[in-house]
Amino acid sequence: MKFLLHSAALCVGLLIAPACVLAAPAADGASETKEEKTEAAPLPADASARQSMRLAGRTLDYTATVGTLPVRDAKGKVIADVVFTAYTMPGKDRPVTFALNGGPGASSVYLNLGAIGPKVVTFGSEGDSASAPAKLHDNPGTWLDFTDLVFIDPVGTGFSRARIGDEEAKKQLYTPSADVEYLSRTIYDWLLRNQRMASRKYLTGESYGGYRGPRITHFLQTRLGVAMNGLVLVSPYLSPTLEDNADVSPMAWMQTLPSIAAAHLERQGKLTDAAMREVVEYTRGDYATALMKGRSDPQATEAMLRRVAELTGLDPQFVRRAGGRLETQAYLREVFRDKGTLGSRYDSNVTAFDPFPNDPEQRANDPLLDSIIAPTTTAMVDFVTREVGWKVDARYQALNYDVNRLWDRNGDLREGAVTQLRQAVAIDPHLQVLIVHGWNDLSCPFMGSILTVDQMPAMGSNPDRVQVRSYPGGHMFYSRADSQAAFRRDVQALFQRN
Repeated sequence: MKFLLHSAALCVGLLIAPACVLAAPAADGASETKEEKTEAAPLPADASARQSMRLAGRTLDYTATVGTLPVRDAKGKVIADVVFTAYTMPGKDRPVTFALNGGPGASSVYLNLGAIGPKVVTFGSEGDSASAPAKLHDNPGTWLDFTDLVFIDPVGTGFSRARIGDEEAKKQLYTPSADVEYLSRTIYDWLLRNQRMASRKYLTGESYGGYRGPRITHFLQTRLGVAMNGLVLVSPYLSPTLEDNADVSPMAWMQTLPSIAAAHLERQGKLTDAAMREVVEYTRGDYATALMKGRSDPQATEAMLRRVAELTGLDPQFVRRAGGRLETQAYLREVFRDKGTLGSRYDSNVTAFDPFPNDPEQRANDPLLDSIIAPTTTAMVDFVTREVGWKVDARYQALNYDVNRLWDRNGDLREGAVTQLRQAVAIDPHLQVLIVHGWNDLSCPFMGSILTVDQMPAMGSNPDRVQVRSYPGGHMFYSRADSQAAFRRDVQALFQRN
C-alpha cells in the first residue's frame, strides 16, 4: 500500500495525509549531528532460500532472495544501502517486474505481502485485527507465474538505510528528483548484477510509488538506457495540483464525489460497473456544470444538491451546508457518526471506533493506516530473518514517519508525474500503461486518473495503451479477493500485449 502529506489531503502504498497523521515522538536520548550519522553494523550478505507455493492447481518452485545494493553520491561514496526482496523462477525469457510502494516513507511490504508476491498476510479489510496471527499463506493473486518480482525498499524504509545524517539525506536522498535517480540506478544495478539486461522489464508503483513510476520510467529511458515494457500504477499519486483553487475550480470535488458515491453503493449492495459509469458521467457533466455556474443558476444548484444527497446517502442538510462540495475528513466523520466510528480515507467502508467522538475535529490517526503496521511488520521480519535467513539486527520500518517529515515538498513534487508519463509513452510506441484504483479510495481517488488520462493525446491507434481500471475496494483494493483476481487478469493482459 500503501503515505504522503499534501495540502488538500487527497492522497499507502501509502500516501499519508495531514489530517490523519500524528507526529512520532523523538526517541528518548536520541542525538545526531546535522552532518554525521553514527556508523551502524554492516548489513548481512545476501541470503536466499528455496520456496514453493500452490497456484491454480500447480506448484511454483522459486527462490526468495533478500539482499542489498549501494547508493553512491557523485564522488562514488556509498551514502545508503537499499534492501530488496526478489522472487525468481527458472525458465527461459522470463520477464522481471520491479515494485515500489510510496509514502514517502512506506516500504514495499504492502505490494509484496498484500498484492502480488507469492505469499500474503491478512490486512486492510473491515474487521481485521492487528493482534491476529501474522501468518503467511499462498497468494492466489501473485504475478510470479508470469514474471519474476523484485521489491525495492527506498532508503529509510524496510531495512534500507542512509549512511549520512538527516540534513545531508534531505539533500541527497529525500527529494523527489534524488529519490527517482537513485531508485532508477538501483533497478539498473540489479539488472546488471543478475545479468538480466536483456529481459522484458516492467515497473509497478503504488500511491506515491505511482508518482515515482512514470518518472523512473522516463529517467531509465533517457538517462540510463533501460526501457520498460510496461508500467502498472496502483492507486497512484499522479497530479498533486488537481485539487488546487477549490474555492473556484470544481476539480477537487469532482475527485471526491464518485468515491463517496461508490462507498454508499457498496453499503447498499448496488456497486456495479454500470452504476459507477452513471456516477462518473454525472460528475463530469451536470455536477461540474452546476459548480461552475455557482450562484448564477440557483435552479442548477438546487438540483445538484438533491442529486448529491441521493448519490451519497448523506443527510441533505449536511450536503447543503457543504454546498455539494464534500471534504474528505468531514465526510468520514459524518457518514458513521451515529455508530461512533470513523471511516478510513483509504477505504471509507473500513472503520474503527472514534476514541474522541465529541471533539470538533478528528484527533485519532486513520483507522486503516494504524491497523496495518503490526501484521505487515511482524510477517515481513519473520519471513526475512527466519525463512530466508537474512540475519539482520535492526528495526524494520513499514511506515517511517521521520522520512515523511524530512521529505522535500517543494519544487518538482508539485509538478506531479503526468509530464513524464506523457513523455515516456511518446518515446516508446510499444509501452503499455495500466492505472488501477479502488472505487472507495479517498486518498488517491480514481476520478483523478480518469480526468488526467482523458486529457492525454492518443499517441497511436491503440486507445488501450494507457488505460484506467477500477475495482471494488479502496487504496488497497487487492485485500478483496474478487478485486485482486480482476487486477491480476488485467495485468496478465498487459503482459500479453507487450
